[in-house]
Amino acid sequence: MNTILCNFEGPKWLIISNNVPPLVYYSYGIALFSALVFGLLVFFRDRKKLANQTLLFMLLSFSVWIVASTFFWATNRSDVIMFTWSVTLLFEPMVYAGALYLMKVLISKKDPGIGNKLVIFALFLPILILLPTVYGLSSFDLTSCLALEGPIALYYTYAIEIIFTLWIVIYSFSQYTKTKDRRLKNEIIFMLTGILLLLVAFASGNIIGSLTEDWNTAQVGLFGMPIFIGFLSYSIVKFKTFNIKLLATQALVTALIILIGSQFFFVKVFLNQVLTFVAFVAIIVFGNLLIKSVKREVRQREKLEIITKQLEAANEKLKSLDKLKTEFLSLASHQLRSPLTAIKGYASMLSEGDFGALEDKQAEAVKRIYASAQGLVNVVEDLLNVSKIEQGGMKYEFIPTDLNMLVNQLVGEMKIPVENKHLEFNADVPEDDRFMISADPVKLKQVFLNLVDNSIKYTEKGFVHISLSRNNKDDTVVFSVTDSGVGISSETKEKLFQKFSRGEGGKMNTGGSGLGLYLAREIARAHKGDIIIDSEGLGKGSVFKVILPAKGVIKE
Repeated sequence: MNTILCNFEGPKWLIISNNVPPLVYYSYGIALFSALVFGLLVFFRDRKKLANQTLLFMLLSFSVWIVASTFFWATNRSDVIMFTWSVTLLFEPMVYAGALYLMKVLISKKDPGIGNKLVIFALFLPILILLPTVYGLSSFDLTSCLALEGPIALYYTYAIEIIFTLWIVIYSFSQYTKTKDRRLKNEIIFMLTGILLLLVAFASGNIIGSLTEDWNTAQVGLFGMPIFIGFLSYSIVKFKTFNIKLLATQALVTALIILIGSQFFFVKVFLNQVLTFVAFVAIIVFGNLLIKSVKREVRQREKLEIITKQLEAANEKLKSLDKLKTEFLSLASHQLRSPLTAIKGYASMLSEGDFGALEDKQAEAVKRIYASAQGLVNVVEDLLNVSKIEQGGMKYEFIPTDLNMLVNQLVGEMKIPVENKHLEFNADVPEDDRFMISADPVKLKQVFLNLVDNSIKYTEKGFVHISLSRNNKDDTVVFSVTDSGVGISSETKEKLFQKFSRGEGGKMNTGGSGLGLYLAREIARAHKGDIIIDSEGLGKGSVFKVILPAKGVIKE
C-alpha cells in the first residue's frame, strides 16, 4: 500500500515520540528488560535444557511483541503501523503457546511429543496463511491512524489464546490430581498462578482498551511480566525449577531497582519523590543483603551436594567391600571345612584306638586336638551362617515343632558340661502344657544351645536355670536361661548382638567367635520372634529370653 502519514509528528530515533504516553515507555521498558534479562540468564545457564529453551522462546516472543508495539505507538507512517500491527498479531498467541509448552515441560520433565506440536501448529496455521491478507488487516483508517481488523485479528487470535489458556489450566490440574508428590503439587500450583497472572495481565491491555477506549491506561497490564518474573524467581529459589537460584535473585533485585528508579522520570510531587527515593535506597541495601545471603546459601548447598556425592560414592564402595568380605568368608569357610573334618575324623580314630593303643599323654593330646578342631568347626559354621544371612541365602524348614521335646533334649545334652563345672542345673518345662509351633527345629535348637552354652561358660559358680512358659498377655511362648554368672553392664547390652562383639566375660572364654548371639537373634527374628537380655549389672547374673509368637500353639 502507499505510505500515508498520520496527523502528528513522526518519531525521533524510531521510538521517541510525543504521541507516546510516558506510561507506555515505563511499562514497556520494564517488561522488556525483565523478559530479556531473565530469559537470557536462564538460557545461558544451561542452553541444552528444554525448559530453558522454552522459557527463552516465550520471553523472546513477548519481547518482539513489545518492540513492535513500541514502534506502532511512535510511528506516524501507515505502512509501519500495518506491519507492526501484523507482527503483534503473530507473536501475541506465540506467548500463550510458549506458556503452554513451558508448563508441559516443567511438569512432565520431557518434550511434550509430536501430537502436541501438531495441534499447536494446526491452530497457528490459519494465522500464518491469512494474516497477510484482508482477513488479517483489511485497510487503514487515516482519521484514527489505526488499521481496520479482519476476522483473524478480531476473533481468531483471541480464540486460540483462550484455547491455550484453558489447555494450560486443564493440563495443570490433571497432573496435580495424578501426582502424589507434595512438592510437585506445590510447584504446579505456584507455576500455574504465575503464568496465569502473566497471560491475564498480557490480555488485559486489549480487554481494558476495548471496554474503555482508554488505550493509555490499558498498558498497565504489561506490569504482569515483572510479576511473572517474581513468581519464577521464587519458584527457582524454592523448587529449583531452573537451578539458577543466585542469578534469579540478582535478576529480581535488579528489576526492582530499575522499576523503582524509573519513577523519578515522571513523579512530580515532592512527597512522592521522597518516598520513591527512600524505597530506591531500601531496595538497593536490602537487595544487596539478600544477594549475599543467597550466595552464602548456594555455596553451602554446593558444598553439601559435593559431600553428599562423596558419601554416596564411599557408601557404594563400602557396600562393595562388604560384599567381597562376605563372599571371602563364605569361600574361606567352605575351604576350611574339609581339612577340619579330616582332622576331627583322624583324632577320633586315634582316640578310639583304631591305630593302636595310646599312652595317657598321647590320648590327652589327641583329645585336645579333637576339641580344638571342633571349636574351629563351630567358628566356621558361624561364619558360613553369617554369610548366608547377609546374602539372603539362609534357608529355613518350618515344620510343626514340639518345644517341650526340644528343650528336654537340650537339657540332656548339656548335663555333662554343667557337671564338669559343678553348677546347679535345673529346668522348668511343663509336662501338661505342650507348646507346638511352626519352626525350623534344627536352627531353633541352635539358638537355645547357644544361650545355654554361654551361661555355662560365663558362670564360675552358682546355677543355670532353664524354663519354658506361656505369656498369655502378649500371646507368646518364652524360653529363658537364667544364670548367676558375670552379668552384663548396660553399655554392653547395646552392642552384645553385634557381629564379633564380646561381653565382659570374654576373658573367661577366649575361644568364641563373637557371632553366636548375632546369629541367635537373626534366627529368632526369622521365626517372627526376638531375644531380649536382662541383667542387674556386673557380677549379678543375667537372663536371656527367646520370645516366640504363640499363634498356632496347640494346648493339649
